[in-house]
Order: sequence, then C-alpha cells, then structure tokens
Amino acid sequence: MSIEIKTTTLEPVRNTFSHIERRFGNKPATRYQEATYDVQSENYFHYRPLWQPDKELNDPSRTVITMKDWYDFKDPRQFYYGTYVQQRAKMQEAAENNYAFFEKRKLSSFVSDEIKNQLIRFLVPLRHVEQVANLNNMYACAYGYGTAITQACMYNAMDRLGIAQYLSRIGLMFDDNTGAALDEAKNYWMEDTIWQGIRAAIEKTTVTDDWFEVLVAQNLVIDTLIYNVYYNQFDQQLQDNGAQDIGILTEFMQAWLKDSTRWVDSSIKIAASESEENKEQIECWVKKWRVIISDALTPLVTEMIDLNAMPIAQAALDKRLVKAGIVNG
Repeated sequence: MSIEIKTTTLEPVRNTFSHIERRFGNKPATRYQEATYDVQSENYFHYRPLWQPDKELNDPSRTVITMKDWYDFKDPRQFYYGTYVQQRAKMQEAAENNYAFFEKRKLSSFVSDEIKNQLIRFLVPLRHVEQVANLNNMYACAYGYGTAITQACMYNAMDRLGIAQYLSRIGLMFDDNTGAALDEAKNYWMEDTIWQGIRAAIEKTTVTDDWFEVLVAQNLVIDTLIYNVYYNQFDQQLQDNGAQDIGILTEFMQAWLKDSTRWVDSSIKIAASESEENKEQIECWVKKWRVIISDALTPLVTEMIDLNAMPIAQAALDKRLVKAGIVNG
C-alpha cells in the first residue's frame, strides 16, 4: 500500500487593501505601507471646526508649504506603531541598565559639589525645554496633513516626554529622591536671568500657527543648537572635569538625536525639493529662528561653557542644513 501526498498552492484572493493597491499596485505590501499610506480621512467630514470654520478638520492649507502628494514624506526608519515601540523598547532597556549601573555603583558620590550644582542649574532645567518640544510635535501631529508625517511627529512627541523624565531622574539622583533638585531647577528656569531668553524663545514656538514652521523651528533649529551645546560640548566639559560618568545618563539623548535626525532631515529635504517656493520659505524660517534661538541661548551657553560654544553649535547647524538640502555646501 502506498500513500501519495500532493501539495496545492492557494493563491490569496487579494494581496493588500484596495487603497494600498491603487498606490503601489497589486502586490503584497509592507506593514509600514499598510499602517501609513492614505489612512487619514480626506472626505465626508461631519462639520468644519467651530473655532476655524474656514478649514476642514484635515486641511493642507494650515501650512504655506505645498505638496502634490503629502505621502511623499516617507519615514526612512519606516516607523509605524509596532516598529517604533520595539525600537524604543531596546533603547529604553539600555538606558535603564545605565541608570541602574550608575545607582548600584553609587557613582553620584564621586561627582563634586561644583559639578552637581552645574547639573542642577544647567542640565535639569532642560526638561522644561523638552516638555515644550513635546507640545510642538503634538501640535504638528494634530494639524499636519498626511499620516506619513503626522505619525512620526507623534512618535517624536512621546520621545520628548521620555527625555524630560530622564532629565528629571538625573536631578533625583543627586538629591536622594527628595525632589529638592527639581524644585531648585524649576526656580532657575523661572527666575535665573540666563534661562529667560531661551524660555521666552521657545514659548514663541507654542503660539506659531504654521505647523510646518513649528516643525522646522523645533526639530531642526532648536534641537541642533541645544543638543550640540549640551550633549557634545557640555558633555566634553564634564569629562574634562572628572565627571565622565554623567555620560552614562545622557547616552539615550545622544542616540535618540541620531535617530530623529534621519527623519527630520529627510522630511525637510523632501519639502524643499518639491518646489522653489517651499525651499525659500524653509530658508526664511531657518534664518528667523536661528537668530531668535542663538540670541536666546548665548547668555546661558557663555556661562555654562564659554564664548566659543555658540559658533561651534552654529557650525553644526550649517552642516545639517547642507545635508537637508536647504543651503548649498
């Protein structure tokens, strides 16, 4: 007696959703494509916003930037919720291990009182800047157009809350978890003259109407200048003064910026290459916010590091603008 086994290939009835098929053809789609493209509602809204009756709920005219297809803003990381959470979970695990190592080895006891005071005055108040960054990216998510860019803004916003929490934990490590360092840092933020310029400058971003301008101001100009000053120059200064262990606590921020830069630079480059009008508008915004943020940061940076710190940060911004296609190299 013999048994003959046959196999049959079953062809799927359809490979993907119809709206994905219309864009990419009748072939299996990636998870990123299915979670991103043409997801945002464009028709059949129940009513216009009562607070802005001249606009639809999702309206491309909320920015002066124009695009033939708003889904050209492909995220080079291809983040949708699943991949974003998985990648950030790995980063968080590494960060938690770093913080646990710092606490287990009692490395805070090796930091001088002078350095502790510098951290509380200069670094911990930065958590308020990150809170504003969260608000700005949430604004871009709420009023932006096309899921390809708005979902990335949401992920960025959530990242900023995490960074603010890590900065808060740094303060708690140096006050035995009493919260005194956070109160002191908030007082610096509210009262210290060196902080008032940057505090006023970032508040201006929260009352800026054009969501793409907010994205340029926050994720390109502010982040480049501040992160270079803090996580390159100030970090090096801490190393030179025997506080190299602090780098363990800020490693997440440095790794995050590299990840964020890929998406931001790609988005700016795509918008600028769409039309000459877009490029000129982005250049105008960069010039405007570069002056505002640089002037605001100068008193803080001069006291925290020295007079040469701002030109170095400006050079880092110039390099990034070339990479993003805003200025010619």
